[in-house]
Formats: sequence, C-alpha cells, structure tokens
Amino acid sequence: MTYTIPKLPPEGVVETSKILKKAISANKVIAELKGVADTIPNQGILINTLALQESKDSSEIENIVTTHDELFKYDKQNDLFTPATKEVYRYNDALYHGYRALETRPLVNGLLIEIVQIITKRDSGFRTIPGTSLKDEHGNIVYTPPQNISDINEQMKDLEKFINDSKTSDFDPLVKMAIIHHQFESIHPFFDGNGRTGRILNILYLISENILNIPILYLSRYITENKSEYYNLLQKVRDEGAWEEWILYMLEALEVTARRSISTIESIKSLMSEYKKILREKAPKMYSHELMNTIFSHPYTKIDILAKNLGVSRLTASKYLKKLAGLGLLKLEKHKNTNYYMNTKLVDFFKAL
Repeated sequence: MTYTIPKLPPEGVVETSKILKKAISANKVIAELKGVADTIPNQGILINTLALQESKDSSEIENIVTTHDELFKYDKQNDLFTPATKEVYRYNDALYHGYRALETRPLVNGLLIEIVQIITKRDSGFRTIPGTSLKDEHGNIVYTPPQNISDINEQMKDLEKFINDSKTSDFDPLVKMAIIHHQFESIHPFFDGNGRTGRILNILYLISENILNIPILYLSRYITENKSEYYNLLQKVRDEGAWEEWILYMLEALEVTARRSISTIESIKSLMSEYKKILREKAPKMYSHELMNTIFSHPYTKIDILAKNLGVSRLTASKYLKKLAGLGLLKLEKHKNTNYYMNTKLVDFFKAL
C-alpha cells in the first residue's frame, strides 16, 4: 500500500478519551522528573552522564554497539578507540549541539541538517537522489518514503511549521511530539541518520515547549525493549491510519522513561551524598563542589581533566586522585598508556541500567 505523507495536522487524529487520560498521566510524571532534576546543584552532571547513556542506547538501535568503559574513557584526540565508540560520541555531540542551539534559535530544518551532519560526519542535506526504501530484517521492502527532493522540501517545511507554530493545532505537546516523530520518520529526509536524528528531535521538541529544561528524557531504551512494536506501529499508521495506537505507545514510552529517569537521578543524588559525606569526614581540605562535579561528570577521570577543572597543578591533581582511590571512591585503571581514575559505583550503576 502506498502511503501519502499528510499535511499537518493529519486528518483523523483525535485526542480520544484514552489518549487524553494517558497524556495527563505522562505529563504528571514528566513534571515530577523536571522537579527532581532541578534538585541537582550542577545539572551538567545529568546532561553529561544521561546524554552519554542515551547516545549508547540510540546507537544500539542502529546496531552500533560499544561499551560503557569505552565511552567513559573516550578522548577525541586519541585515535585508539573503536569506530563504534567514535560514532556514538558523534551522536552525543549532535544532541548537545541541538540543545545549545535552542538557546538562541527555534527548532528549524537547518538545525536538523546540522545535527545529521554531525552524526554522519557528512556535509549533506536532504536526500536528492531517489532509491531510498525501508526494509525489514529479511530484506523485504516495507515502506518507500518520498523520492522527489521537491516533495521532501515541501513536507519538511510543513513539519517545521507544525513544530513551531502553535496555531496549527491545539494538541497536547506530548501528543504533538508523537505526531512529529512519525511524520519525520515517514519523510525520512536524509540518506542516513534519520532514526538517530528523529530521536534527538523528540527531546529537543520537549525542551522547546518548556516541558523540560534540560535533555534528560530519552526514549531509545524503551524503543529497544519494544522494538518490534515500535516499527509495527509506525507502519500500521501508514497502512491503517492507526494513530491512536501509535500515540498511546509513545505516551507510554514517555511515562515509563520519565519514571526510570527519576529513579536514575535519585540514585545519582544518593551516591553523590555518600561520596560527599566520606570526603568531608576523611579529606575535608580536599573537598570542593568542583571536585565532586568532575568525578561525577567524568566517570573515568584523568589528571589533566581534574587539574583544569580545579585550577590546580598536575601534581596536586594527581595527589587528589590517589587520595580518592585510597578512600575507595575511585579505582585506578590503565588504558593505552593512560591512567584513568574510575568512579566505580557510578560506572557499575550505568552498566546495570
């Protein structure tokens, strides 16, 4: 069956009683998440660690697999890391680029192009050559997106207006996010990186609508756990117009993920309190907010990182890290002739997620 990309908002999308009930529930949990995140003094810790976890999860959907150890040790100046690790970090860079861009400009197509260029490391825009099709695991074509560049341009312009012009619809923002995600994935505007860009678009839209202040709600893990349902429902909208099922799936993904994120943040807060107590009791002269921020923002910390963040010499930073290791808060690990001091409990926590 041929699917015609609809003008937005799509005809037939109604906020049924089921959708409205689920949207209220999801909004409530996300509001709680926003409040919990605000209790972390340095939200950069959440942005760094949760965004890196999302980069790993989102890339795994595209069969780009790496480990937490590789990610936390990654150094852009070092060519010794695997191609998969470098690709995951490009996703992380793209996400952060989009988040920072929203401080000065709206969520427009130009920004999405910048994001996909960072992800793919290619200087290209929308697809200009026909031939793109989406296949299942057996190689069968399940969907053929628009092939003509003029159609893609027109549809992406319509999507951009739908994202930014509140007059186009009065949908709940979470419902609107579900529609935006489906429309973007159906247009499939790029040669590569559509899935990852679409997942970044989700979080950037929530931030642009002030649903969240920082990027801490990521759906990739939920999608991975419910991958078949995700792709089946994407296609069911195209084949049968099953918008209610799709929207309910996305609202459930948002609510489940928000609950998980609350639990994750509370666990990080608890671990920080534990470290803080030990440092104040056993190394009060060494304790500082900058020290805590560094060992939680960089689970694999190096002497140079700590020296820069604390404004101390490498010798002093080295003494601090050795002291932290002696207290059992960090663990020394060598990798490719480089010494790393690992925040073991934090790394183990993320590995267990």
